Amino acid sequence: MIRLDADVIGKRLKDLRGDRSQQEVADAIGVSKMAISGYESGKRIPKDGAKVALADYYGKTVAEIFFTP
Repeated sequence: MIRLDADVIGKRLKDLRGDRSQQEVADAIGVSKMAISGYESGKRIPKDGAKVALADYYGKTVAEIFFTP
């Protein structure tokens, strides 16, 4: 079964961000720094448009970042 796990997603997003600032990522995908913080802390799951933007920004697929078996 495929499911979303906010904590796993948050860790993946934080790892993908690396040395970039949350503000840099937020500006690049068109969301607030607080949104990025919420995604990385596992408190928020991005909406579909933000999922696609993050995947494009990081050069990954939406499934690689947001879905776990």
